[in-house]
Amino acid sequence: MTKLDPRYRLRERAFQALLSIEFGRELNEALSFAYWHDREEVDEFVVAQTEFEVPSFMKDLVEGVSQNMSELDKLLLPQLKSGWTLERLSLVDKTLLRLGLYEVMFYQETPDRVAVNEVIELAKRFSDKQAPRFINGVLTHFVKED
Repeated sequence: MTKLDPRYRLRERAFQALLSIEFGRELNEALSFAYWHDREEVDEFVVAQTEFEVPSFMKDLVEGVSQNMSELDKLLLPQLKSGWTLERLSLVDKTLLRLGLYEVMFYQETPDRVAVNEVIELAKRFSDKQAPRFINGVLTHFVKED
């Protein structure tokens, strides 16, 4: 999978929607905005009226992470280094971990290794240079061998 892969782009937009929700945006508004925001030909009215047109893959990821956040956090916490908490992580890294873990644990359509690799690619774009290695180290604990 590459950055040009449509699922990669939808995963990236799901990540952006999840960040938006962290800052108080309502789920459907976050989904719609993240999906439509950089499409110059679409005006604000269209964005507000098209939640239903958000691709199901993106919507499934955002809703799944949102609905399972406390369970995801409980699974992630033991994988952090001693003395670390989820609150100590950057919002970007915490959101990427949740997204990757949701896809590995609950979303059966994506192979585990693909889900982890895709989140690592997002970390390379949106976080610091240590994040991809850190995220790989945490999420690898959850990867089931095929």
